[in-house]
Amino acid sequence: MDTSTLDLDKMKASAGNACRLMKVLSNPDRLMLLCQLSQGEKRVGELEEILGIMQPTLSQQLTVLRDEELVNTRRDGKNIYYQIASPQALAVMNVLFEQFCGPQTGDNT
Repeated sequence: MDTSTLDLDKMKASAGNACRLMKVLSNPDRLMLLCQLSQGEKRVGELEEILGIMQPTLSQQLTVLRDEELVNTRRDGKNIYYQIASPQALAVMNVLFEQFCGPQTGDNT
């Protein structure tokens, strides 16, 4: 067996997974949702209030995130809580948060 072929096959699969994640992140509402969730678990009502995303859009985007297995939910009474389920998505969101939302935002040095 040629190990370079195996590595190339693994690389192609990984590139496909990375592209799939980037495609999900390319929507501003989903990106903002994941950015908030990267800071910890949130209720649906909290996400709506913090982000100002109206309920139909919020539900639609949260469904996409669930379908892509990027978030998990848990129910507590009437409340549904969301958290990031994908370690890869969390790692990417941490970098994006640091680069675009952290204290040095706007500092181009």
